[in-house]
Amino acid sequence: MQHASATLRKIFRETVSRDGNGAPLLAWPLACGAKTAERTNAISFAAGVLTVSVPDEAWRQQLWSFRSQYLAALNQITPEPVTRIDFVTVNSTER
Repeated sequence: MQHASATLRKIFRETVSRDGNGAPLLAWPLACGAKTAERTNAISFAAGVLTVSVPDEAWRQQLWSFRSQYLAALNQITPEPVTRIDFVTVNSTER
């Protein structure tokens, strides 16, 4: 199964690299998983920073604790390096 996972990451990376700067936006659901992707939305990517909207402060705090895992997953499957993830609540622009 590990070989299939590596192959899928390679295919995804090659596919999104053709789309330019949007690769981390497309990769967010793969990096965070289906359940989290249902409640969050990657809204922008610029200068290495992926901004993800979350439903509330509790979600923001919980996802913040997993940020290093998400960064590692994103950087395995995207051609552009993601250096930071900002989690913002739907009704706020706070980090």
